[in-house]
Amino acid sequence: MGHIGKLLYEGIEEIDKRPIEALSATGASRLQIIDYGVVPQIMPSLVAISLFRWDINIRESTVLGLVGAGGIGLLLESSLSRLAWPEVTVILLAILVTVVISEWVSAKARKAII
Repeated sequence: MGHIGKLLYEGIEEIDKRPIEALSATGASRLQIIDYGVVPQIMPSLVAISLFRWDINIRESTVLGLVGAGGIGLLLESSLSRLAWPEVTVILLAILVTVVISEWVSAKARKAII
């Protein structure tokens, strides 16, 4: 959460101030300034940051499972310790398919936003 907040804060710092000044000059309230001046400018950054974090979480979940946190990484560790190579292959393929689908969805969403 802190990583997303920091990157989003940096995105907010870099927005163009002219739309905000124009909205203020027309008498818009603070909520309207945020809604119509800030949010449209940071939305591409928010989507990109969220997708980036989603990709990281998918990869980290496997690694965390390998060290005992549960999930598919724990299944992989169990199969490796039993030398059950067919199970290891299926689990690795499942991880690969998940990562590839995640990348595909992420690329489509980035194209749609940017």
